[in-house]
Amino acid sequence: MPSRAETHVAPFSAQEALVCAMVLMSVVDGPMSDAELAMMSRLVQELPAFSDFHSSEIETVTDSVAKLLARTDGLDRALTLIRDALPMRLRETAYLLACEVCAADGDTTQEELRFLQDLRIGLDIDRLIAGAIERAAKARYQVI
Repeated sequence: MPSRAETHVAPFSAQEALVCAMVLMSVVDGPMSDAELAMMSRLVQELPAFSDFHSSEIETVTDSVAKLLARTDGLDRALTLIRDALPMRLRETAYLLACEVCAADGDTTQEELRFLQDLRIGLDIDRLIAGAIERAAKARYQVI
């Protein structure tokens, strides 16, 4: 019988991988906030990449992320599953979505910054492109 740390998670579809990036961002610094969940739901409802994905499926991906994070290599495994599920053109989208969730609550923590770095490296996104994506997300959520 496999231990909890050996729990298997099936490969992600591209849409699940995009959601996984958002879920990982939301839980990296503690429990998922209402603002983060609302942001993920809004993005899933509005973006063309999720045209046939229902926001209720976020919960299924969240359960998979919880299983992954119970493993000692969970974060590394999650990043591998995301990278394997996404063609290069959607890896920047995954990074953007993580940045959007990061900006949702208005406060970026050190844990979130470390995760963004791990995600950028795991998805093989150029540092300058990542910086531009981060800056755009930050600019979108400035308050007056």
